[in-house]
Amino acid sequence: MRCMYCGCEDSKVIDSRSTDDGNSIRRRRECIACGKRFTTFETIEVVPFLVIKRDGTRQAYDRVKLKNGIVRACEKRPISMSEIDEIVDGIEKNLYNSMESEISSQTIGDWVMERLKEVDEVAYIRFAAVYRQFKDSATFFEEMSKIFNTGSKGRKKN
Repeated sequence: MRCMYCGCEDSKVIDSRSTDDGNSIRRRRECIACGKRFTTFETIEVVPFLVIKRDGTRQAYDRVKLKNGIVRACEKRPISMSEIDEIVDGIEKNLYNSMESEISSQTIGDWVMERLKEVDEVAYIRFAAVYRQFKDSATFFEEMSKIFNTGSKGRKKN
């Protein structure tokens, strides 16, 4: 790390600690040449993702956009913001684990639907209605029947 005072490339680390958010490390350094101290931050390099839309266009992945879509699906449902953040974090983990620089919006949408189906069926249907672009009541009913067919397994009938 180059000293900001004299430009020397030799410095020693005096103190290291993680930041409050846990996403970077704060390092206090001392220049070997001039003896002055300065602070540096070390963070993980985040690889930008491109999302391939249905029409073939590409746009940068946007966490806020993804979260807003999930929030809209979860409106007036008993789902906390921390649960929504966990869903988004899980999807981002899938993105990073995929090791791809481009990913289809369909794949991301499928991951969201999987998570919402586990958390809240109404939020799942709301998201699916927009994501799958239901054209009529028949396609809506098909999606509902998927929930009831998979959701009724293992439940006792009274």
